[in-house]
Order: sequence, then C-alpha cells, then structure tokens
Amino acid sequence: MVLRSLLFAPGNVARRVDKALQLNADVVILDLEDSVPLTEKGSTRELIAEALKKPRNNFCYVRVNALSTGLTIDDLTAVVSSRLDGIVLPKAEEAEDLSKVDWYLSYLEDKRSLPIGSIDLIPLVESAKGIRNAYIIAATVKRVQRLCFGAIDYTADINVQLSAEKMEILYARSCLVNTSASAALEPPIDTVYPEIRNIDGLRADATTARGLGFQGKLVIHPDQIEPVNEVFSPSEEEITYAKRVVAAFEQAEAAGHAAITLDGGKFIDYPVARNAQRLLAVADAIRKMS
Repeated sequence: MVLRSLLFAPGNVARRVDKALQLNADVVILDLEDSVPLTEKGSTRELIAEALKKPRNNFCYVRVNALSTGLTIDDLTAVVSSRLDGIVLPKAEEAEDLSKVDWYLSYLEDKRSLPIGSIDLIPLVESAKGIRNAYIIAATVKRVQRLCFGAIDYTADINVQLSAEKMEILYARSCLVNTSASAALEPPIDTVYPEIRNIDGLRADATTARGLGFQGKLVIHPDQIEPVNEVFSPSEEEITYAKRVVAAFEQAEAAGHAAITLDGGKFIDYPVARNAQRLLAVADAIRKMS
C-alpha cells in the first residue's frame, strides 16, 4: 500500500467530513484530537462512527487523542469497526504507548469479530523524546507499518521556529527515514505544510521530503491533495528509465555480470537495480489504487 496524501478532516464538522470522503486523497484522517474542542469529544465520536459507514473514495483513519489525555480508550471504543482502516496515535513517545493501544485494539477486534491486527496503527512522532525513541516506537508492535512526522509540535518542543528552509527539522526527518528502514517498515509520512495558499512552496517541500525518503505527506486542505499526489508518484520519465535499468540488469545478470553501465556511463549494480524495481512497484501500486 502506498500512501501519498493523508488529508485531515475535523470530525466535528460533518460537511467537511462528507466532502473529504469524496476527494482523491489516498487517506482521510477523521480528527478527534486538535481540531475538536474538549466539550465536543463525545458527540464527535458519534459523528465519526456514523461517517465511517458512508461510501468513500479513500482509506479512512481516525486520529484519536493522546494517551496522556485519558480520552484514548473512549475514542477507540467508539470508532473501531470493520469500516475503520487505521488509527493515528499522536504524541507517540514510548514503547508502552504503542503496547497499550495495540492491546486494546486487539481486544476490540476480538469482541467485534474482526481479524486480530487488521486495523493499522500509525504513530505520529512529534517531540524530541519521540524522535529519540523512534526505533522502539517503530519496532514494538507488528500492526505498525509506517511512522508519521509532526513538525509543528516538534519544533515547539525543541523551542525553534519552523523556517522556509526547514533545516531545523532535517535531523528529525532523516532520523525517521533511517529508523523506518532499520525496523523494516514502509517509508514514513511527512509533516503538514501549513501555508495553504502557497502551492509552489508545498511542491518544493514535498519534493524535499520525497528526496529524503518519505512516501507521502499529511495535508490540511483539499487544494494540497493533487500537488502532493503528483510529487509522490513516479513520473513517466522515471518509470521509463527504471524499466530500462531493470531490463538491462536482468540481461546482464543472465550473462553472468552484476555490474554494467547504461547510457554511456551510468553505473548499474544490485542496489541500483533494486531501487529501480522499488520505483516500479510503487508505480504499480498507485496504478491499482486509481
């Protein structure tokens, strides 16, 4: 599964939820956390439970409240069903956080006759402690397939401002990419781009994230979906070249060679061929989703 665009929709605003479910984001994240006032948490759980039953064009996740709030269990109890694809857990910092949520998800899956482990769990890493503990967050429970980065809370935690160049989050981004690979997870999901009207800036930021090794990006407005989908989809040029690399390397390997050159000097060996195969697999997965 390739997740390029993950659109947040406030769970307490029914019209925005209904619209989001019909858009072409790969994932809609119905939010119970930051966008929902404390006084509306209970009623929003009911709205989200009903929204999950509606027709949609995307995978549907719910961002629950952090464990430290004491609201998580009630959130999960309200939303877990066969129509839920996954949970986003904010403020993920400790292995214990993941273990608790995993245990309760397994309990609910069993009670509701769902396959154990069928509901995905995405830890949202958004603090210095979370970055430090990224590997144990990634490797603690099997249902975690990918990590997600939250730069707004992270920069507040380390007491810096998020600049246009975003050098202050380079370490955290690279840490999550490296951690994901070392824990044999899918590439991680990048943070939101907060300037809704700056589409050029969004494209540049998404291009940087893809270059660092992310598979997709959180988005907060429908206008951000298409640019993000485009950036995180292999271009026709990339696909064509990757096919040439794979074909040439397979031919060379059959002849007993494991290192060749292409196009008058581009060096191709096993790592380069594997990268080309991965790119083609991503392109194929995206094609099957459309």
